[in-house]
Amino acid sequence: MSATDHPPRGRRAGSRSLLVAGAGIASLTLAVALKRAHGPALDVIVCDPGLEAGAVRHRGRAYAVAAGPRRMYEQLGLWPRIAAAAEPMRRLVISDSRVGDPVRPVFLTFGDGTEARGEGEPFAHMVEAEPLVGVLLDAAREAGVRLVAAGVRAAVPGPGAIRVSLSDGSEASVALVAAADGARSALREGAGIGWVGWSYPQSGIVATIQHARDHEGRAFEHFLPSGPFAILPLVAGGELGHRSSIVWTERSADVRALLGGDAAETLAEIERRFGAELGRIALEHGPSAHPLHLGIARSFRAPRLALLGDAAHVIHPLAGQGLNLGLAGAAALAEAVTGALRLGLDPGADAVLRGYEQARRFDTVAMAAATDGLNRLFSNDSLTLRLTRDFGLGLVDRMPGLKRFFIGQASALRGQTPRLLRGEAL
Repeated sequence: MSATDHPPRGRRAGSRSLLVAGAGIASLTLAVALKRAHGPALDVIVCDPGLEAGAVRHRGRAYAVAAGPRRMYEQLGLWPRIAAAAEPMRRLVISDSRVGDPVRPVFLTFGDGTEARGEGEPFAHMVEAEPLVGVLLDAAREAGVRLVAAGVRAAVPGPGAIRVSLSDGSEASVALVAAADGARSALREGAGIGWVGWSYPQSGIVATIQHARDHEGRAFEHFLPSGPFAILPLVAGGELGHRSSIVWTERSADVRALLGGDAAETLAEIERRFGAELGRIALEHGPSAHPLHLGIARSFRAPRLALLGDAAHVIHPLAGQGLNLGLAGAAALAEAVTGALRLGLDPGADAVLRGYEQARRFDTVAMAAATDGLNRLFSNDSLTLRLTRDFGLGLVDRMPGLKRFFIGQASALRGQTPRLLRGEAL
């Protein structure tokens, strides 16, 4: 099965068929989960023009895969393949100061044993995007998912099916379309679903850093007046022996001045924020800057259409929960579709999609509000706010019960958790 397989022109509509628009991590996870649960009984198609180029577009990105999504990948039999590129995040250290301050006081730590869930598992693993996407593409091919290197131009719902037109001129009729075509989703706009959100005056700068000393699974979140500077542990490698990913939030107006010089000047700016704890550092990949936004679709569904991933929601990256929200959505949609199919019902019916939306709406809005509030609280140089937030961080650090609550939030094991995130089969 190649990445350029195409569905036959004018496919006959079927109630046991689903098309996923977009080949991102959440959408490929959805396709693999459904195909493994139903096999030949369910036709699953993934369409994305980027499939022709493989996973190259993901190079240099890394994500914190929380404990819930890790359990899902274990249940799907994929974690042994992913684990080679996954670094356990065993400790998180949070500090708050200015760039030039000689001391960075630590106000809060996670991973010291007081907030453990009782199973000894890390609350997240850092996984580089390129190998993760590679594993998912291989698993999709093995499961019999149709991978089509074409975009979705339009999706028109009708009685019993939704008609999809692809950029290569072919068409398909399926029971349900999962729109995972990004934050500027054409399918969302075509369905008339509104979008509520705004742009931040900030950009997220990402890079892969090599360093001389072992991070020992520690992640650092250093809050600066312009936004958080995170150092996230990656698997060992490189000339210096150890590696980390940085996610650096900076005022958009300052990005050109900070990154516009030569490589030595850029590295010097990173070193000012990176600190000396991990020894000598070098750039492995990047940096690249991306404007930051917050946005939530007014609805996660339309007739025979379900929004997934960035098409449904975009949040600030300071908590590293954007991908986990998308994976939770994939787990919830897979569960809703599977429940309908096993009862002999239409998987694209409004009641099925309403159940999916109800399962994900509250958690998504709550996470968006939390990340937005934290960004506003910490991304400033107000002495009053700094004293208030540092007192609050110190209070949380001395309360094991409250720390366990926050670990549950970060682990994506909260609220109405889909079965896959609990490590249970569909």
